[in-house]
Amino acid sequence: MKFKLALVATALTLGTSAFAQTKWDLPAAYPASNFHTENLTQFAADVDKATGGKLKITVHANASLFKANEIKRAVQGGQAQIGEVLLVNFENENPIYGLDGQPFLATSYAESKLLYQAQKPALSKLLDVQGIKLLYTVAWPPQGIYTKKEIGSVADLRGIKWRAYSPATAKIAELIGAQPVTIQAAELSQALATGVVESYMSSGSTGYDSKTYESLKYWYDTQAWLPKNAILVNKKAFDALDPATQAAVTKAAADAEVRGWKLSEEKNDWYKNALKEKGMKIVAPPAKLTADMKQVGVIMVADWQKKAGPEGVAIVADFNKLKAAKK
Repeated sequence: MKFKLALVATALTLGTSAFAQTKWDLPAAYPASNFHTENLTQFAADVDKATGGKLKITVHANASLFKANEIKRAVQGGQAQIGEVLLVNFENENPIYGLDGQPFLATSYAESKLLYQAQKPALSKLLDVQGIKLLYTVAWPPQGIYTKKEIGSVADLRGIKWRAYSPATAKIAELIGAQPVTIQAAELSQALATGVVESYMSSGSTGYDSKTYESLKYWYDTQAWLPKNAILVNKKAFDALDPATQAAVTKAAADAEVRGWKLSEEKNDWYKNALKEKGMKIVAPPAKLTADMKQVGVIMVADWQKKAGPEGVAIVADFNKLKAAKK
């Protein structure tokens, strides 16, 4: 009798493990309505479908689980198995993370993809050492300048309270003589409403999501850079999956990358039109403002290469070769 009971217990255990479900938390810093988050939700649904429900990924939008600057550490430490981060936020940790935040290095989707191609090997290697696997990236739309008043040059921004969400945007503030104020996306609406911030550089997407049009009336379409969000997974969590589930995650990630970049480009004009409908003036930057900002870019790219050393110089050189080959 005891033998039969043991057999039954073993069978139940095997049956349970055959249908065991793994659950992952995916913290994200942006609203559920943002195109990045919508893409994450589709990614999670694709994984669920491909694994027959074996791996369930729950997306926690709008910094509801971890703040933007806490997500990478949460994934690295295993508090979250997977997460979405804005790479430029971590430039102080390693310059490689901040490459796509350097003004006027890559100013279009085509150039941003080439920059990613040049950057990816070093980025993947860096993350791997930290126990993290890079799944995919998606670029934000090109960055412009939000202001309360019309501006003609960098001189018009001196002394202004400037939102800094990354080391690069803080450096821009320093170079143009603005006052940097560290504000993450989830806090931006309140910071604008209370006057904590008077100007900042970001995409049409951020301006729309944060209802910037309620506080600021101008957006200068400088197309200065296209920062990337990266979806990172804890290597131990990934390695613990069976091969078929790993393959499903990798396939869903590849699909999400293609879909996300396409969606970003399509939404770029949509966001501009949506901001116009809300009363914001979308302005082509005056020649003097463009020249001033490009000079800021030259200084910052040179400074970045010094900090990044030979590896950084090689990445920029590779990017320039790829760009030249496309012409």
